[in-house]
Amino acid sequence: MIVALIDSGLGLLPTSAWLRRLRPELDLMLSMDPDGAPWGPKPGHWVIDRVVRTAERAVTRGAEVVVLPCNTASVTALEHVREALGDEIPVIGTVPAIKPAAAACESVAIWATAATTASRYQADLVARFAGDSKVVGVACHGLADAIDRGDTTAAATAIAAAAERTPADVRGVVLGCTHYPLVADVIAAHLPPGVRLFDSAEAVAAQTLRRIDALGRPWAGSGRVEVFLSGRPGELPPGALGYPAGRGLVDGLGDPTAGLPGDDAPRAGTR
Repeated sequence: MIVALIDSGLGLLPTSAWLRRLRPELDLMLSMDPDGAPWGPKPGHWVIDRVVRTAERAVTRGAEVVVLPCNTASVTALEHVREALGDEIPVIGTVPAIKPAAAACESVAIWATAATTASRYQADLVARFAGDSKVVGVACHGLADAIDRGDTTAAATAIAAAAERTPADVRGVVLGCTHYPLVADVIAAHLPPGVRLFDSAEAVAAQTLRRIDALGRPWAGSGRVEVFLSGRPGELPPGALGYPAGRGLVDGLGDPTAGLPGDDAPRAGTR
């Protein structure tokens, strides 16, 4: 059973790490797009074409399940990927964990990219799922790019700036970009004690496994990890090895989810 995960950069690592921990025998196909990254500022039709073609290529290479552990890809291209691949290929998308955060906390901040923070998409999610909680969006300028580069200094600077713009009464922070869980420990260190972090990666992995089991097919795997960079066979970028999730996928040692936040509501955060 090969599971393909598609993102522009390292945002696919947290979900991959949870899949490795929960079902280590799965074969994973990691498709990143260094030539086209970042996807957020690109026109919608461009993102749709890019993600659909990557998904089709993954299925041609043997993938039986496709995961979009990327908010931009999910909101822009998820339904197009499902239409292109048909009912035989499960396609799992991602949404920020706003619902569980709002259920647990009276005051919530959503940390996300500047494009997502200003988007109608995030505003609609808040209107649907925030309930009576007070919610504020915090744009984390440059954080995803710094994580992709493995630039810990730039990441810490972006985190510190976002923490300064986060209201003091916030009790929960939604990691609204799939890159951010990779630096969850640094984020937590910049927030007041007791502030909870909410992330979708574990939930997306759990939903992926439910969809696999629902197929009812006999399968076996060797825990192999394949990497494709803008369609070309390759290796995880050096920056990935700066995170336990990346090192765990490469060398198979230790817990690849070390440092990643868990999810209190395993059905939240998936599409």
